Amino acid sequence: MGSLAAAGKPSPALRYPPARRDDDNVDDYHGVLVPDPYRWMEELESEEVKEFVDAQAAVADAVLSTCDGHRGRLRGQLTALFDHPRFRAPFKRAGSYFYLHNAGLQPHSALYVQHGPGGEPDVLLDPNAFSDDATVSLAMFGVSHDGEHLAYGTSASGSDWITIRVMRVRDRRRLHDEISWVKFSDIAWTRDGKGFFYSRFPAPKNDGAPLDSGIKTSVNLNHEVYYHFLGTNQSEDVLCWEDPDHPKYIYTTEVSEDGKYVILSVAETSEPVNKSYYCDLSALPDGLEGMKGDHGMLPFVKLVDEFEAYYALIANDDTQFTFLTNKNAPKYKLSRVDVNEPHSWIDVLPEDEKAVLESACAVHGDKLMVNYLSDVKYVLQMRSLVTGELLHDIPIDIGSVNGISGRRDDSEVFIHFASFLTPGIIYRCDVSKETPEMNIYREISVSGFDRTDFEAKQVFYTSMDGTKIPMFIVSKKNIVLDGSNPTLLYGYGGFGMNMTPHFSVTRIVLMRNLGFVSCIANIRGGGEYGEVWHRGGSLANKQNCFDDFIAAGEFLVSAGYTNPSRLCIEGASNGGLLVAACINQRPDLFGCALAHVGVMDMLRFHKFTIGRAWTCDFGCSEKEEEFHWLIKYSPLHNVRRPWENGGCRSQQYPSTMLLTADHDDRVVPSHTLKFLATMQHVLCTGVQDSPQTNPIIGRIDRKSGHGCGRSTQKIIDEAVDRYAFAAKMMGISWID
Repeated sequence: MGSLAAAGKPSPALRYPPARRDDDNVDDYHGVLVPDPYRWMEELESEEVKEFVDAQAAVADAVLSTCDGHRGRLRGQLTALFDHPRFRAPFKRAGSYFYLHNAGLQPHSALYVQHGPGGEPDVLLDPNAFSDDATVSLAMFGVSHDGEHLAYGTSASGSDWITIRVMRVRDRRRLHDEISWVKFSDIAWTRDGKGFFYSRFPAPKNDGAPLDSGIKTSVNLNHEVYYHFLGTNQSEDVLCWEDPDHPKYIYTTEVSEDGKYVILSVAETSEPVNKSYYCDLSALPDGLEGMKGDHGMLPFVKLVDEFEAYYALIANDDTQFTFLTNKNAPKYKLSRVDVNEPHSWIDVLPEDEKAVLESACAVHGDKLMVNYLSDVKYVLQMRSLVTGELLHDIPIDIGSVNGISGRRDDSEVFIHFASFLTPGIIYRCDVSKETPEMNIYREISVSGFDRTDFEAKQVFYTSMDGTKIPMFIVSKKNIVLDGSNPTLLYGYGGFGMNMTPHFSVTRIVLMRNLGFVSCIANIRGGGEYGEVWHRGGSLANKQNCFDDFIAAGEFLVSAGYTNPSRLCIEGASNGGLLVAACINQRPDLFGCALAHVGVMDMLRFHKFTIGRAWTCDFGCSEKEEEFHWLIKYSPLHNVRRPWENGGCRSQQYPSTMLLTADHDDRVVPSHTLKFLATMQHVLCTGVQDSPQTNPIIGRIDRKSGHGCGRSTQKIIDEAVDRYAFAAKMMGISWID
């Protein structure tokens, strides 16, 4: 049913701007002809595309202007609640502590340094000074082992492209070092502090334009690993690894804590599998300096040279390497190998049948802080690095462990915890004690928020094929289950990503001032129950994600939480795909849909930037069997008029907002633009007397990317627009 009609506020059909259709543009996929009339929208820098974007922005502005009552109130409440100090867990280098902190409404968190536990915290690097409009952000950073130097990467307009610079910590002096065309990289300092490893792509040919001059959508190929010596030009950096025979490989590096080895992880897709190579830096005759000039690449030893499983180094004792791996263990385990005897693998901490081993951190010599996920609830333990033996359980509330910071030469560990109703607690744990204790180091508080007004619970519902799916439901206490509550259902369901409890100022305002029930469905495709759960929602099984999400909506209706006219669904990236596919398949079940930066064209996603890496979860249209999976649910190719083929004349799509950003170089904006034009044509402009009166609009942010690096103000502005739209379209009144 239409949400405006349900709210008693019928609206005349919007006048959408015409978009040129090139009906002669047809692709042949394995004998199936598929039209692509909006192919021209892939040329994002063309004047025609810019005119289309401007025209769509005018439509969105017109619709949002009718939501001004909600927008003003939302802006006031969100601004007030966002105005609270926020911290991330500190990490330690040579006795100094480094951490991120935002005083409240600053555009970006600043990096602080504190010399010793009793030292005075001081700003080391303030990203708010990077640009006048806060569109340049701090994307990555790494501090040398001796604490003397900081290497940091900046991103312009939310791009995945990074520029690395270097600062001397003691006097904040910025060195002349500048490294460009960095992407999908870490900063891995060598222990001597002379420089660091990083990964980059070759500079685009015939393109001397600055990184922020426009979006670059070409496929990223030929990743390379370099070593940069402090005080030198990038042109002098040592090429450490490349593999032209495998241009799709992606490389990340880390240096072992003892400084002896550099470990190279090789991936081809986003799937949790990689090759693992290592190089003994101490065995280089003249060190890395001897590699300058034309001396070939580093002599990496290929410890694991098959894409058979995932391997992440946890610790090493000389040649004994301990890895977190899913080799024959879909819920992960810890295994050890002597690299001098590469067939000597043994399991140190075997796979747990009931819980997923999320992470392990080697601390205080031979101890391990391990983090399990059991029924989407975190479990912390202290174990022996040598034997895997359980030493202590470390009790925590139901919530999420957002970070563990510690090293083997330290006795203190910092743990960042948050939950739906806990804004954040940073615990300090002294693991040298016989029984470690979790002491509060910093606690984040939000003025005006009282957690006792709300409740959070977990339920399990049944999907179409009988699978039990967990879902978190958060609301004000003692709500009445009479089917009238506005409800926000959020999901992701892809790439083994977990959706665990986290604190959201926006969610608090929605529940407190608009009466929303907030729900997160842990659908298949995620990693909440390990690789079996992930694979149960990928490739040929991708439809399970949509079935699980639709079943969540049906459960919320049948249990009396809400009704279709007051059920809003939301998701981003792969979750944007989820939302779009679900409104195509069940437009009657939802009153509003918010789809952020979604992968909408499942036949061409692999042709842009890093989209090729997603074929592990989606498949690829160039393979006939996989094309037939994709064409069945691809949002762009499955927009249908619900009032046709026996449907009710009054049936229509829910009010829909599609969100993208002009500098999104991960899921390029053409996905959203083509889907927006298709929805408007099929449902509105391409049919006379269309019953589609619910708006279908696009919110296209400027000088932003896929979501990372946005300023606090941009975060507030977007939340105001999308939730004011949802509230207005679903007829929800403000609660003072």
